[in-house]
Amino acid sequence: MTSREDPAVAVSQRRLLWEEWEDGLARFARKYGLQIGIICVLLVIWGVFIIGAPATFLSREIYAAFMSTIPFFALIALPLTLVIIAGEIDLCFPSIMAMGTLVFVKVLEATGSPGVAFVFCLVTGFLIGLLNGVIVVRLGIPSLVATIGTQFFWRGVVLVVTGGHPASLVPVKGTFLYQVLVGRLGGYVPAQMLWTIFVAVLVWVILNRHKFGAHVYLTGDNRESARLMGVNVARTRMMTFALVGLAAAFSGILASLEVNYFWVTLGEGYLMKTLASVYLGGTSAFGGVGTILGTFVGCFIIGTIEAGTVAVGLSGFWTQLIYGLIIVLSVAMHAALNRRLAK
Repeated sequence: MTSREDPAVAVSQRRLLWEEWEDGLARFARKYGLQIGIICVLLVIWGVFIIGAPATFLSREIYAAFMSTIPFFALIALPLTLVIIAGEIDLCFPSIMAMGTLVFVKVLEATGSPGVAFVFCLVTGFLIGLLNGVIVVRLGIPSLVATIGTQFFWRGVVLVVTGGHPASLVPVKGTFLYQVLVGRLGGYVPAQMLWTIFVAVLVWVILNRHKFGAHVYLTGDNRESARLMGVNVARTRMMTFALVGLAAAFSGILASLEVNYFWVTLGEGYLMKTLASVYLGGTSAFGGVGTILGTFVGCFIIGTIEAGTVAVGLSGFWTQLIYGLIIVLSVAMHAALNRRLAK
């Protein structure tokens, strides 16, 4: 009798195991769907460009170029993800890049110490970002309006102080600080790429393994509920702006040291790239949703698009069109999902 029942029991067990596997796969897809989707997009785009421009995208030099240039906006996009998850926006970071580097130049001229100048640069970025947070949170000015205003203000400060004249950073070349920030590991891998990976891991840990990250998600999802749960919403919002300011100053000095020059227009070309990377990475403009992995991959998609459009024979003007399309489509997609979930 037992031998007759064994096949049925075995079939039942296999069916149960299959259902458990399906449920686990469904949970995994729901939890990591955004990350999986953005990685697939990167692979598809990369494949298209390899087919369209094999001489470029199968060469070693193009990836060295990516690792040299993408970090300059990726370093800002990673903490900017926190700001947008918290339900805010920051458009001031291009000017903070310039302002932080200006402070670096002035302190370097006064002290002759690249290390001291670097510390002052980072502190300046942090304080400007914190000031943005104070203006938004304490004065109640919408972050879009506030950071547009501060962007113009700090750019104006840079232009007034410098008179529009650039400054050479050649004296820093060859120093220990230069090698640590923009040197080449093994003569090939740029240090700024290693810094980007480090910052990505650090911000991921903050967002996913620290209570501050939980507070950021709660604040972006529903501020009133977050307050009722004991979250210091005001401090959380201000700190996200401060982190973007810190990252912008850091990115600004890296970008300047890479070319051994400080241009007063530093940062002006990074606004759309950075925003497009964050939104493309799955972060919702409505707050409460976003991932660091998505933003990290989104940065490489944006960097790939810029080089790829030219490599396949299109005009460089197409990149602006594509960036704008990415932002609009990403926001529209999240709006549609929010309406669907609200039903």
